[in-house]
Amino acid sequence: MKVRQKIESWYKNWKAVFILLMVLFSFSLIFIGNAFNIGSGLVLIIILRLIVPLTIFKWPLWGTIAAFVLDALDVALADIFGAVGIMYKVPEGMYDLGDKIFDMYFLGIAFMVSLNWKEKLAKGTSIFLFLYRLLGVILFEITNIRIFLFIFPNLFENWFLFWAARNRYFKKFGLSVKRLVLILLILLIPKLIQEYMLHVSIYRPWIKIKAFFGIF
Repeated sequence: MKVRQKIESWYKNWKAVFILLMVLFSFSLIFIGNAFNIGSGLVLIIILRLIVPLTIFKWPLWGTIAAFVLDALDVALADIFGAVGIMYKVPEGMYDLGDKIFDMYFLGIAFMVSLNWKEKLAKGTSIFLFLYRLLGVILFEITNIRIFLFIFPNLFENWFLFWAARNRYFKKFGLSVKRLVLILLILLIPKLIQEYMLHVSIYRPWIKIKAFFGIF
């Protein structure tokens, strides 16, 4: 029992230090951005993608949704706030690399939160899906073969949202192996469609978003 209390105490203290460091680093980016004339739009997006995922610690469901929405809208928001044409201003390949780093950053925070889940089957599934996606990202970065991102889909994200919603609103919902398989199959279908559009057919959703807001 004492060991568990020590681990929980360490986790809480570590989390507080981590949040403080991210906040301080985000403020420092403002000065760095001004000094090197990076552009307010790009600096703002970097700060948001560092700060918003921290809310997952407090609000696992809605914090993850906010981080997911920000991931989808970052290019459009950067253009709105003064970084028009961000995709063409950063060195070739740097945007995709940076985007994946931020993705793994917020997914890593979600993963840490999932390690506190009491349901062993849900937690075990979270660990497997996160490591499975991480392997796909590593293989892609080594080979630059985009199909790896489709073969190793980010099903962890969908599963985390599902179980976070369960913990928030449906605490009486029990989990069995049969239920787990059915749930994962249902969650996998939209995720595979999304991965195919983004990484195989190279569909860029922010183009549609920018057109909707009248940004060209």
